[in-house]
Amino acid sequence: MFYCFLADGFEETEALAPVDILRRADIPVTTVGVGGDVIRGSHDIYVTADMNIDDFEPDEDISGVILPGGMPGVKNLFANETVKSAVSFCAARGLFVCAICAAPSIPGRMGLLKGKKATCFPGFEGDLDGAEVCTDKVVTDGKFITAKGAGCALEFGFEIAAQFDSPETAEKIASSMQIR
Repeated sequence: MFYCFLADGFEETEALAPVDILRRADIPVTTVGVGGDVIRGSHDIYVTADMNIDDFEPDEDISGVILPGGMPGVKNLFANETVKSAVSFCAARGLFVCAICAAPSIPGRMGLLKGKKATCFPGFEGDLDGAEVCTDKVVTDGKFITAKGAGCALEFGFEIAAQFDSPETAEKIASSMQIR
């Protein structure tokens, strides 16, 4: 199970495109509301989360976390101890940590990207502490998948599907969506 954390001010495309792609690929994903059940996106789109963070407990069913960007969504995610604990939990166990736009700053500021290749929205490179900063749209290094921004959200979702399931699954979904 992937858990996509949504906090007020999240970038809607960066959260919902990967969730949509994973669900099309039959990869379990649950949205987690940080600060409530209904979360307001950065463009005033309200999303009802599948679960409240108060009910979140990482266990053996977790495959990874997805952290969308957006402001102040990323600040709200970083301020939440449960979110940071989930990121640490995944990193320590070799599970997926997927972050897009400004959100790679979360594992970056936690020191989890040291020696890893990563990308982010321009201007947040300084928060990728110890990472080899790349300019690619989507970068995978081990179980860390990072992406630059909203325009890369579909490729970000396809990369998560490819790494978790298979490149063939990702291509099948991309083809069915008329991307390729």
